Amino acid sequence: MSVFFNVLILGLVSVMASRPAVVMRLLASAYTVAEKSGKIVRRVLHSGDLGIVEKTGANDLQTLADRLVQKSICASLSKSFPKITIIGEEDLPSEAVEDDLIETGQYDVILQKQCPDEYSSLKEEELVVWVDPLDGTKEYTEGLLDHVTVLIGIAYKGKAIAGVINQPFYNYQMGADATLGRTLWGILGLGAFGFQLQDVPEGKRIVTTTRSHSNKLVIDTVQAMEPHDVIRVGGAGNKIIQLVEGKASAYVFASPGCKKWDTCAPEAILHAVGGTLTDMHGKAYRYDADVKHMNSAGVLATLKNHQYYASRVPQAVLQALQSD
Repeated sequence: MSVFFNVLILGLVSVMASRPAVVMRLLASAYTVAEKSGKIVRRVLHSGDLGIVEKTGANDLQTLADRLVQKSICASLSKSFPKITIIGEEDLPSEAVEDDLIETGQYDVILQKQCPDEYSSLKEEELVVWVDPLDGTKEYTEGLLDHVTVLIGIAYKGKAIAGVINQPFYNYQMGADATLGRTLWGILGLGAFGFQLQDVPEGKRIVTTTRSHSNKLVIDTVQAMEPHDVIRVGGAGNKIIQLVEGKASAYVFASPGCKKWDTCAPEAILHAVGGTLTDMHGKAYRYDADVKHMNSAGVLATLKNHQYYASRVPQAVLQALQSD
């Protein structure tokens, strides 16, 4: 009898040891539901009825895609990981979620990766997931499809540690034969994948900033960076992609407006390749479940030379934007 139990215990230990860590399984699930989300976003667009409603005004919109994607992500991840905390952008009523919105698959490539040691024993209840179902909604309604992303960020002890960014319309201008959409993912201590990491051309300062939420603080701060070029686009996820693909050297948004669900996933991916995201004071944001959602002191993100850009933020801007 004792031999039987010893064998049983050894078997259970072996199974537990070989099973991927919780955070890697969550990330693998986030990847597959982000891919599903990209299909939903494309399907809604192609239907011709975006189902647009204004939340707080013409620059703060919600579409049917926002609603369906958030339901899909939240229901899918909650089903597989019932103890995690999920915070989504959209304030939706509690209601049954259609079966065709549920995704239970996991991306095997992530499951095959070795989990960084510091995250290997994390529990579900220690993780907070921040969801922006459609980052760049205004651009989505205006046909600027390359600006649009789906963001799923994973935080532990207030720090963004892993994330997924889906670009539903990546390659949409490349013709009918091009593969539409892509998904980027990353985790601290392992790296980021799904794109080609590049630097901006040597000696160039290229700033990416908002296209639809500008004001004097934003304009003054961008000018203070003495950029050689300024790119104005929508979506926090889109701007971080510009940084890691060498199209911009700094993401500068010296204004409240960005929220934690806008920055959690992009920050994790940026940090995974050595970049930095802070407020305008150079202070890191926290992603605990109980923090306020607004990034009140703006966003400053870089792949390199963060201190240069932080040092050039005008004093008047720092005084206007108080850190949390």
